[in-house]
Amino acid sequence: MNLTHINANGEANMVDISEKKITTRTARAEAYINMMPETLKMILEGDHRKGDVFAVARIAGIQAAKQTSHLIPLCHPLMLTKVSVEFDPQPSHNRVRIETMCKLAGQTGVEMEALTAASVTALTLFDMCKAVDKAMIISGIRVLEKQGGKSGDFKAGKA
Repeated sequence: MNLTHINANGEANMVDISEKKITTRTARAEAYINMMPETLKMILEGDHRKGDVFAVARIAGIQAAKQTSHLIPLCHPLMLTKVSVEFDPQPSHNRVRIETMCKLAGQTGVEMEALTAASVTALTLFDMCKAVDKAMIISGIRVLEKQGGKSGDFKAGKA
């Protein structure tokens, strides 16, 4: 299998997608952020002095997905039609699971947008809570599923 972002001379190369069919494409990604139990409790009870932590992180994730081509050098700018960011607080594990979904009708996939949304959402949670919990850990960033396109569908196994 060849890397698509490297040309015959071994140089970085933006893939030409002009001949690819427009199809509906979706991708889902996840990330986790572990924190002290007190930090998670503060978020869930709405006691954080910065306000609704999840609302701010959700907006940051959506914005990040829309800016992916500005952050990842060889990504194509995409006209996303849907971006969602969901939170699954898991107090028994002292963490929050983040799941993102990106969708469009286009010529290239949206995995990078979903991953960027998950990453920046986790980073925003960290930023908003670092004053009370500097030891948070962001982990498990991965693509869960992708649909559409020539390469077909993908679904990740259990982590």
